[in-house]
Order: sequence, then C-alpha cells, then structure tokens
Amino acid sequence: MRKSFFAVLAYLVFSTAASAQGTPVAEAAAGYSIIEVGKGYTFRMHGGSGSIAYNVNDWLGIVADFGGYHATPGVDLTAETYLFGPRVSCRCFYRVTPFAQVLVGGLHDSAVSTGFTDAHNAFAYDAGGGADIILDRGGRFTARMQFEFLGLRSNGSITTNTARLSASLVFRFGRKS
Repeated sequence: MRKSFFAVLAYLVFSTAASAQGTPVAEAAAGYSIIEVGKGYTFRMHGGSGSIAYNVNDWLGIVADFGGYHATPGVDLTAETYLFGPRVSCRCFYRVTPFAQVLVGGLHDSAVSTGFTDAHNAFAYDAGGGADIILDRGGRFTARMQFEFLGLRSNGSITTNTARLSASLVFRFGRKS
C-alpha cells in the first residue's frame, strides 16, 4: 500500500511538470469557417480563417485571427475579419486542450448589386471556444474545432449577431520550459 501511495504521488508530481513542458511557444492555425448571419433574413458565408497565437505561459496566449468569407444571398457579399485578444487554455488533459477566447477588432465587407459596390467597415467582437486534439505522437499537429459568437457593429448603433463555426489544422512551434 505504501509503495502504491508513493508511486501515485510521484506520477502526479512528474505529470504536472511534463504537462508544463508540453506547452508550445506559438501556434499557427488555418482552416474552414462558416458564418451564420441572422439579420433580416438568414444566410451563410463560407470561407477560411487563420490565427497565430503566442503562449505567454501554459494557460494564457495572445491571438491574432484573420478570416475571409463569401456569400451570394441575392447580392454578392464578401467580408474580411481581423481580431486580436487573449486565449485561456486548459492543458490538463493528455491529448485534448480546451480553450476560450475573447477577441476584438474589425470587419470590412463589400456587397455588389446591380453593378455597384457598397463597402463598409465595422467594429467586430468575438467570444467562444473550442478544443485542440493532438494528431501525432510529438504533439506538433492538432485538429481544432471551435464555435464562437461573432458580433458586428456598424453605423454607430446597428449590431449584427452571428455565429462562426471553424475546423482547422494547427501547427505548434517550440516548447516552453
């Protein structure tokens, strides 16, 4: 019984140190995203998004997220987002890293109808989370699924609430000691 107790205690101490060593210095992600817009009438925008994150420590990262989306719901609509902010990760599981993030930034959209282009800039904010699942033995490649609430505010008072669903591949750089 005594040996079992010390074995479990040693495992807990060393596994905590091992999980801290598994924190990457930085992460780069690229993937496919869908934005569901429900203002007036519902339509979907399909596109891609990418992010770069620097991990300050094993639970806090700083994120830059960029995306480009397109829809043709009667008008030809294109939008680009650029968002920045903190990400909190829970690196307490072996192969799965859940996270939550809050990002702020902007959106540029342009719509073409009857041959004329109408462009807008808007304030954008994003809150949500997801999880990274390790794909390889070294932990360098992960698959990421995330769901976020994306809010767009333009013309001073008009707010459009949308949802963004993304699936990405992530490459991790370096290891924090």
